[in-house]
Amino acid sequence: MLRFVASLLLLCAAAGAAAAFTDGLLPNGNFEMGPPSTNLKGTEVIGRRSIPNWEISGFVEYIESGHKQGDMLLVVPEGAYAIRLGNEASIKQAVAVRPGMYYSLTFSAARTCAQEEKLNVSVAPDSGVLPMQTMYSSNGWDSYAWAFQATRPFAEVVIHNPGVEEDPACGPLIDSVAMRALYNPRRTNENLLKNGDFEEGPYIIPNTTWGVLIPPNIEDDHSPLPGWKIVSLKAVKYLDSAHFSVPRGTRAVELVAGKESVITQTARTVAGRVYTLTFSVGDARNACAGSMVVEAYAGKGTVKVPYESKGTGGSKRAVLRFVAEAERTNIVFFSTYYHTRSDDMSSLCGPVVDDVKLLSVRNPRRLMRRL
Repeated sequence: MLRFVASLLLLCAAAGAAAAFTDGLLPNGNFEMGPPSTNLKGTEVIGRRSIPNWEISGFVEYIESGHKQGDMLLVVPEGAYAIRLGNEASIKQAVAVRPGMYYSLTFSAARTCAQEEKLNVSVAPDSGVLPMQTMYSSNGWDSYAWAFQATRPFAEVVIHNPGVEEDPACGPLIDSVAMRALYNPRRTNENLLKNGDFEEGPYIIPNTTWGVLIPPNIEDDHSPLPGWKIVSLKAVKYLDSAHFSVPRGTRAVELVAGKESVITQTARTVAGRVYTLTFSVGDARNACAGSMVVEAYAGKGTVKVPYESKGTGGSKRAVLRFVAEAERTNIVFFSTYYHTRSDDMSSLCGPVVDDVKLLSVRNPRRLMRRL
């Protein structure tokens, strides 16, 4: 009994001493440390704890970049290895977190066989199903973000393939599993919107060049983009200035699916007061060319902002002035048209929105300095 109590105290002390995760790949999140050769049957991994730092269940394969599957060559986006989740297979890892804090998972995924693949992502009690029917990158890999609120000192991150295919080896490839702590931005006297510059958001994997998809809120109760919700059928794409043209700062949002890619935020307003919404519209320098239009709504106020994109970067400012009709006003952005990249004609793309500010016109001088 005394030995049991001592062990329990040691476990509690270890949990208390563990530093909460903040930003970056999870331990062996890129799967470069693989199972010993004795725990591989071809590409199938044998043993629940054969992959360092991960626990697996079901049919899981360890895939090397360049592996051939019929006529298809499997490419790994980061490093040399990835894992594939077969029928009802999953991977999980326990990560030290701070209870009450919000976190965003980022991971890369690619289809290999089925056209209706999806992934179940969970950290109890939160879970969500991310569909993979629409691929947004021409190389077949997309990065996804999914957020949760920690309720315990350790979060058990689970990525599960719920599919059942005739070939048990069919299933999505997974790579580069990362996490970032999310900090709740505040409204200020310089902006009545939270996170209007989109600088606070999910972790972007440094060696990937396709941004991160933020799913609709019907698939994620907690937005990976603090302050904003995705209230549409399709995702929006989160961009970084290292790989894309960003109007201001280091992050922005690309509306990649026309009217099916909608971002919104509810602002506190005073009924009868006049407000001005200003924002930047541009292109991401990703060969997304053509006549673009971003529609913005604020209560009953609306504006359509045209932008002629050459796909080489650039932006312009836009203004919407409106009278608030209630104590809460919904701010909404979406793209009028659908676009694909001119260099492959298959990757969805669209206009970029950034540097969104909402101010009362009681401060016209401050407003003019920021236009």
